[in-house]
Amino acid sequence: MKKVGFLVLGLVAAGLAVVDVVTGRSTWLPLIVFAMAPDLALLAGAGPGLERGQIHPRAVPFYNAAHRFWAPAVLVAVSLLLAPAWLAAGLAWIAHIAFDRSLGFGLRSPEGFQRA
Repeated sequence: MKKVGFLVLGLVAAGLAVVDVVTGRSTWLPLIVFAMAPDLALLAGAGPGLERGQIHPRAVPFYNAAHRFWAPAVLVAVSLLLAPAWLAAGLAWIAHIAFDRSLGFGLRSPEGFQRA
């Protein structure tokens, strides 16, 4: 049931981000970049000698920071108050995290594995 909630959150956030772009308040570039950027830590965590599904421990703090809801929530709040052009970026970031959680991908342990 929890995964369904995250799926709904992801769909709502993605839909609102697209609406924000279509209405001209934001552009497509921040939406696309912030939809993909949280997984750049996966690239930083790739390397030899790791088990299947593991990222290098050096990348775990970055991965976990990019996959928590507080940072994009702050971006959305700031965009609503000061810089509306960044609203789609924050919503896309929230959608990314929510879709990950709906698929069972959460934060990482210090060793680089998915937390249970």
